[in-house]
Amino acid sequence: MSEQFDVIVIGGGPAGYHAAIRAAQLGLKTACVDAALGKDGKPALGGTCLRVGCIPSKALLDSSRQFWNMGHLFAQHGISFEKPAIDVGKMVARKDAIVKQFTGGIAALFKANKVTAYAGFGQLQPGKVVKVKQHDGSEVELAGKNIILAAGSDSIELPFAKYGEHIIDNVGALDLQEVPKRLGVIGAGVIGLELGSVWKRLGAEVTILEGLPDFLAAADAEVSKVAAREFKKQGLDIKLGCKVSNTEVKADGVHVSYTDAKGAAQELVVDKLLVAVGRRAATKGLLAEGTGVQLNERGQVVVDEHCHTGAEGVWAVGDCVRGPMLAHKGFEEGIAVAELIAGLPGHVNYDTLPNVIYTEPEIAWVGKTEEQLKAEGIPYKAGSFPFAAVGRAVAMAEPAGFVKVLAHAETDRVLGMHLVGANVSELVHEGVLTMEFSGAADDLARICHAHPSLSEAVHDAAMAVDKRAIHKVN
Repeated sequence: MSEQFDVIVIGGGPAGYHAAIRAAQLGLKTACVDAALGKDGKPALGGTCLRVGCIPSKALLDSSRQFWNMGHLFAQHGISFEKPAIDVGKMVARKDAIVKQFTGGIAALFKANKVTAYAGFGQLQPGKVVKVKQHDGSEVELAGKNIILAAGSDSIELPFAKYGEHIIDNVGALDLQEVPKRLGVIGAGVIGLELGSVWKRLGAEVTILEGLPDFLAAADAEVSKVAAREFKKQGLDIKLGCKVSNTEVKADGVHVSYTDAKGAAQELVVDKLLVAVGRRAATKGLLAEGTGVQLNERGQVVVDEHCHTGAEGVWAVGDCVRGPMLAHKGFEEGIAVAELIAGLPGHVNYDTLPNVIYTEPEIAWVGKTEEQLKAEGIPYKAGSFPFAAVGRAVAMAEPAGFVKVLAHAETDRVLGMHLVGANVSELVHEGVLTMEFSGAADDLARICHAHPSLSEAVHDAAMAVDKRAIHKVN
């Protein structure tokens, strides 16, 4: 007989583990099924984000930033070194220790909240039954009143660039044991830029091939322009409008064939090639026949605005459904669905989801860009302020970038905030909070900000919306 649960979550990544813990907090008997194993071969909760994504990449970004600063920034502070060296193995081991700490932390949270964890591949059967194929080959069946699908996503593999020793995805790029002399990257998105930055800082020659004609087209155009300029200064070679057609591993490296923005045939030879062209929903094998759950043409689980699949008692959240593949989006959806199941008013405001790229400088935004507002015919006014005029940023020797605030021309309601610069991954939340409470640019301008602080750029940008910034000519 199948064990009975109020809620069964398939997937222990950001969306799944948040859903499971919140459901258990609300008094629902909860199980979570997850197939992932850590490097030690033991179950490892946390999904792509924790094991091979957000957390390990930030660990390497921070390590590589320290090394880069030794050779490029510390001299301004009067600090000098002789021949800085990097122990890549130790750096990667530090990353692995952080991952193990946090995957173990989720397991401890499951135990504390009485979430029953099953290690294995979960498949939804008709009648809200979940069949779990455990790693030892045995199977168990669980029955739930509610099922939450949180299967996550996988890297997209190109048919002409199969993963192996020399052609890698984000997982391989996080585990390199030495700095490649030449690193090629296909895709100038978040993964390509972040991991490209890691290995560039450590000494690799990095070439990024991007298929789109515009750099970071999803971001504000001015932000993208400033970011591109800074990356060029750092030596990142970003080639736009490139269409890669083939790769071949030879004795002297990976040969990448592509056409450039002018349509001319080109070849790039690198020691390692990182393919970072996006991710797809990991729904293969998730659904048995007859569940009533539908997949769209992209393999995503079809859901409504409340993350319900249309099949009674079956929900889906995170990377395997529509919307941006962001861990924090998954967090909010998982919590919202758990609360909806418990009869509470769960809700996610997709208009205030922050976006962050953890390069140097960091890039962040929330809400609409100027380009979107123009296209939609929304009247707006803009105010911006450079970090070069912020005392804290200059004292840190990190003056690059700016903050831009966009507000409705008639109501003054904040419609977006766009930032590039030091620590803007933290500053963007001033925009998130203001927009969440339907605040105006004037509200933000009248809030006292500490001096000296990087947040003063937000304050002055909000003041600049009405041309009353103190520290710049309006």
